[in-house]
Amino acid sequence: MRLAFESAPGMLLRLAPMLAILHDPAPSLGAAMLVALGLAGPAMAQEPAAAPAAPAEAAATHVGLIYRPQPAPSSYDAEAAPEDEGLAGAKMAIADNNTTGRFTKQSYALDEIALTEGGPSAVDAAKALLGKGIRFLVLALPADEVVAVSEAAKADGKGAVVLNAAAPDDRLRGADCRRNVFHIAPSRAMQTDALAQYLTVMRWRKVFLIVGPTDADKLYADAMRNSARKFALKVTAEKPWTFGPLAKARGDTPTRAEAMVFTRGLDYDMAIVADEEADWGDYVPYRTVDPRPVGGTQGLIATTWSPVLETWGAAQAQNRFRRLSGRLMRPLDYQVWAAVRVVGDAGTAKKSADPSVLAASLVDPAFGLPAYKGVSLSFRPWDHQLRQPLIVVQPKALVSVAPEQGFLHQRTPLDTLGTDLPETTCKFP
Repeated sequence: MRLAFESAPGMLLRLAPMLAILHDPAPSLGAAMLVALGLAGPAMAQEPAAAPAAPAEAAATHVGLIYRPQPAPSSYDAEAAPEDEGLAGAKMAIADNNTTGRFTKQSYALDEIALTEGGPSAVDAAKALLGKGIRFLVLALPADEVVAVSEAAKADGKGAVVLNAAAPDDRLRGADCRRNVFHIAPSRAMQTDALAQYLTVMRWRKVFLIVGPTDADKLYADAMRNSARKFALKVTAEKPWTFGPLAKARGDTPTRAEAMVFTRGLDYDMAIVADEEADWGDYVPYRTVDPRPVGGTQGLIATTWSPVLETWGAAQAQNRFRRLSGRLMRPLDYQVWAAVRVVGDAGTAKKSADPSVLAASLVDPAFGLPAYKGVSLSFRPWDHQLRQPLIVVQPKALVSVAPEQGFLHQRTPLDTLGTDLPETTCKFP
């Protein structure tokens, strides 16, 4: 009766010696039965055979992260980038990779290098990681450094995979594309296409383009002009911004009146600001002469992630990130998270840490990354850009999701955002 009340594991442990004799013909039945019943003394029991060695745990797959910590803001700024931007996303992704990898006996570890003033260059940091045998490099760096690191990884000759988590430059998906680079960050063309689709749906077809002084601002403006042509919008006015960093000044200045006059006498439905450094773009909303919405790099933006996104399981991801890092998840955190998850998801699917195996699997149509966007994300084989929906948001609310309803494509509506196959200038060697 005692066995009837024991747990199943307990019963198996007590019955194990009896079950063993059915598979071991060596001991006599009588001696084996006495041993199984616990009635035999030490002299009667045969010495047990050595237990088989447990399989060795596979070595952890290391993912390298190279990023540049953000300086602390000179004054209180709720929108200022935290010092661990990107790094916090990588740490959450490593935890996620280990959760899924546990089922295939795979584990993952993060090796990060922060590029500080006077410290190593991006190429030196990459060489240090490659020298440690790390074959997956996630970069939260500008375009020129992405190209330099990709060349160093190629010269290493071990097939390392580079994942671009930050640089939006279209040339990285075009003339400067590299076979060993996969792009997690959306291109500028994807961002401006998402915004242009929304303007098309709203029938706000006339655009006033305001362009900042930096090279990045000019590249964003170029992308917006291309998107306007693609979706039949009209840039009815375009002006350079010449009033300085009024948004960062955080106060009225003598140039305020000039900035208001700047928008007078123009015919447009929406002002698009190109200010990637966030120097002045936030100054424009509510200061135009005519009441018009403002979007682009500030105001209404197209992005990968925002704290206002809560559908498709995103609320759980937001809460988990906040528990781990003590703050809200930002777009760069999400993009680095997705880059590290790409390695884990492909590694778990292929049960491999070989970079050549995983790189080939990423452009396989069967690959799909679950990433809180309502659809699985995949890579375009012609330029290695991650296809993904972009959310159109204002600071406190989700406004829309691109691709918009009604924008169709022969492969996937996701390819209506950014450079499509017939338009690409990427030529892998």
